[in-house]
Amino acid sequence: MEKQDKYANIDLTKIYEYSELPDKKSGRCDNCDGVNFKNSVGKSKFLRECLNCGMKKYI
Repeated sequence: MEKQDKYANIDLTKIYEYSELPDKKSGRCDNCDGVNFKNSVGKSKFLRECLNCGMKKYI
């Protein structure tokens, strides 16, 4: 139940860490289930941004 709660209240203004919020489904956005991402490197980390909803996660 605790795992589901993490994914229920996703804040699109926040950048998540993969270690804190691993992918629900590998290679898909946790918020909208999209598969199209814009990737970049920031703070020496790989940043993945969903092109559909804008959710960001450091991988």
